[in-house]
Amino acid sequence: MADYPYTQVTGKLKSLLDKIRTVGIPAKVSFSWIKTIGFTSSNDNTLIGVLKFVGLIDGSNIPTPMWTAYRGATHRVVLGDAVRQAYSELYAVYPDAHARSNTELSHVFSTSSTGGQQVITKTISTFKALVQEAEFSASPNPTALPSGPLHTPVAAQPPALPNNPAAQQGPEVHIDIQIHTSPESSSDQIDKIFDSMARHLYGRAGKT
Repeated sequence: MADYPYTQVTGKLKSLLDKIRTVGIPAKVSFSWIKTIGFTSSNDNTLIGVLKFVGLIDGSNIPTPMWTAYRGATHRVVLGDAVRQAYSELYAVYPDAHARSNTELSHVFSTSSTGGQQVITKTISTFKALVQEAEFSASPNPTALPSGPLHTPVAAQPPALPNNPAAQQGPEVHIDIQIHTSPESSSDQIDKIFDSMARHLYGRAGKT
C-alpha cells in the first residue's frame, strides 16, 4: 500500500466540494484557482491532492468527467463511488469502511503509511470528511450489469420462434434432389419418376 493523501484543513473539504458544484469548471485546478474561490491559506493547497486522489482531477490537475458528474443531482452517490474506488485497498479489508470506527481505520492506514500518529489521524480525518459528503450504494457500481454464471446478457439469448406452429417443431430442413436419367428415357418414364416423387415427398396423387 502507498501513503494515502490527506489535507491539514479537513474542515474545508465540504466548502470546496460545494464550490465545485456551483462555480464554473476551471481549465485547470491550481492554488491560484482555489484562491479565487476563497481558499487562500497555504494549507488549502493540500485540498488539491485530495481532489486528485478521488479522481475529480487528473494527474495534470485538469477536471475529469467525474467533476462534471459531481455537479449533478446525484453528487453524493458520485462521490461515494469515487471514495470507494480511491480507497479500494481499505474497502478490500472493510467493505463498509465508511461505517467503521477510527480505531479500525487506524489499523489499516497505519500499515500503509510511513508517517507517525499525526499523519494517521489526518488521513482518517480526510477520509471521514469525504464520507460525510458522500452516499454509498449497496454495491460499488449499481449501474453495472451482473456478470458470471447467474447472468445471461439479453443479446446472448436465443431469438424467439415466430408464431408459426410449423416453425416451432424444429429447424427447417432443405433437401436438394438431383435426378439423372438416360438420354434414351421416354417421356412416360420421366413422368412416372415425377409422379413417384409427388406421392412420396408431397403426398400428392400421381397420374392415373
